[in-house]
Amino acid sequence: MSRSTISTFELFQMFPDAESARAYFEARRWPDGAICPACNEAERIGTRKGGFYRCNACLTDFTVRTGTVFERSKIPLHKWIYAMYLLVTSRKGISSLQLAKQIGVTQKSSWFMLQRLREACGNDPTTLAGIVECDETYVGGKEANRHEYKRKSLGRGSIGKTPVLAARERGGRVRAKVVAETTSRSVYSFIRGAVDVGAELHTDEAAVYRPLNGLYYRQRSINHGIGEYVRDGVTTNGVESVFAVLKRGIVGTFHHVSPKHLNRYVGEFAFRLNDGDVSRHTMQRLASLFSAAIGQRLTYKELIA
Repeated sequence: MSRSTISTFELFQMFPDAESARAYFEARRWPDGAICPACNEAERIGTRKGGFYRCNACLTDFTVRTGTVFERSKIPLHKWIYAMYLLVTSRKGISSLQLAKQIGVTQKSSWFMLQRLREACGNDPTTLAGIVECDETYVGGKEANRHEYKRKSLGRGSIGKTPVLAARERGGRVRAKVVAETTSRSVYSFIRGAVDVGAELHTDEAAVYRPLNGLYYRQRSINHGIGEYVRDGVTTNGVESVFAVLKRGIVGTFHHVSPKHLNRYVGEFAFRLNDGDVSRHTMQRLASLFSAAIGQRLTYKELIA
């Protein structure tokens, strides 16, 4: 086994069937024995066949899937592990069509699986500190490439595109989010939720960042308009690399992402840069994704609503 990763063949040897995958998930979630997800009872738990448990305190039947993104899924757990493996090891993501071929499910099922996993990826409460680079980008097709009846005819650049804000701690983690518009209020709200008070913010010359200086942060900027990209250690190159990977994934793997679901895709790419970083062993990355999946739930009805 490699020091930092495992091959697909090694993964299949570790999890050849649903039972081995269930044992892995239970050991990760309940290292000291099953705990009722309804009342947190740990003592009065009865064991049943097929991985089912009953809490004799509140009479709730549950499995290791209960209270996770895997809940009520009919897909075997070893197929879920393989989907998780592909999500954390594919630099630019994996399409639902490709996943469907690899694990033997329909494209509709694989799309739902990936969206559930992306929902888990967005479950990151971490706040950034130190030097934090902040920037925005716009995701969507070019106005000139649209059919004439779909064009907004309001100009070029960000017209008709969906804005995404991101913050990256220098040498550390990433937080990113889709916003309705890039106003001072939305930028302030995002940064207050993602960045610790007292951090040093590095931004470009956009006016929406100016109110942040001296309020809770020290804001320093560079001027891209005059060809300035690094000055006295101030740069946004780190956070811009996040957008580069995101857009290459959308163009090369997914081809099109609707604004409705874009935030989940953004969460996926942020997770892969954080807990899915290649410097961590594959099993650590899988463990992080499973931990993020606990306490999350996404139904198909909610997904397509």
